[in-house]
Amino acid sequence: MKKPYYIGLDEARQVLAEMGVELNERQMQRAAEMDANGRRKLPFFVDPIEGKLKIEKQALIDAYVQRQVQATRNLRPG
Repeated sequence: MKKPYYIGLDEARQVLAEMGVELNERQMQRAAEMDANGRRKLPFFVDPIEGKLKIEKQALIDAYVQRQVQATRNLRPG
């Protein structure tokens, strides 16, 4: 089993950029903010030691891959 590797907002932007998803700093912050229901668009959490937002690197990658798979399944033959 792989050990989890937690990254901050800037590193998350870099990981996404390597995947071809270019987000600016504000877009990344919005994805990490809680909505009115207390949910985030991505599984960020506040690190209890540093008090900064973190996300598990593989969870971030998996979220994007899962959305891409869903989008591909939803394609309608033209």
